Amino acid sequence: MEILHSKILGEGQPFIILHGFLGMSDNWKTLGTQYAENGFQVHLIDQRNHGKSFHSPDFDYELLSRDVINYMDHHQLDSSIVLGHSMGGKTAMQLATSHPERVTKLIVADIAPKFYPPHHQDIVNALDKLDFDKITSRTEADEELSKYLRNFGIRQFLLKNLYWVEQGKLGFRFNFEVLKNKMEEIGDNIAPLALYDGPTLFLRGDRSEYILPNDYPEIKKHFPNAQIETIDNAGHWLHAENPAQFFEKSFAFLNS
Repeated sequence: MEILHSKILGEGQPFIILHGFLGMSDNWKTLGTQYAENGFQVHLIDQRNHGKSFHSPDFDYELLSRDVINYMDHHQLDSSIVLGHSMGGKTAMQLATSHPERVTKLIVADIAPKFYPPHHQDIVNALDKLDFDKITSRTEADEELSKYLRNFGIRQFLLKNLYWVEQGKLGFRFNFEVLKNKMEEIGDNIAPLALYDGPTLFLRGDRSEYILPNDYPEIKKHFPNAQIETIDNAGHWLHAENPAQFFEKSFAFLNS
């Protein structure tokens, strides 16, 4: 059995954080450090096919949730607070509804319990254009990506995944071939009767369209004790765009 790679910060109540699609644990280092400084043992996890965790041809939310349970068993965590962003939020919802006894509190960042049609095609197409037989530096990779992705922040987010596979040869840490072919699964919904009645916080970006007011009844159906809060001046990457308010609202919920 393979165990997910993680960075563990601080001591105290266990607190698992799950990144989004094409992300990794490093994306949460700043906020994770803040939680750790306030009495939590923070587990920044790389999900399968991401970061330094194992690669696998199999990829769906039941498997991603089971990966977290195996991780908790390995690290002897009876239960934990769980925070997930985007794809990680779907993993967190699946985990909480399948194993409610293992989740003390749930925080879901900018994703609703509904199906999302594949919508990262521009990013996938841009990544597909990178030829690492020819590209030998981050700068060259950025120049190539910039032909297809104008948003500097998104390019920097993707380029964080670059590493030296061997001397003189760059590659991505994420398993691009599998993720490219699993776009339907990444947009998947949790089961129609899935339920978690523990304390839950949904955080949405005011400039994001991932959670809309007409999603609130569906959220409440699956998570009857959910609060829904909005982060100002933030899109889908709300934790990076307004980290101060993200921390303030999540920390208030954790202490409530």
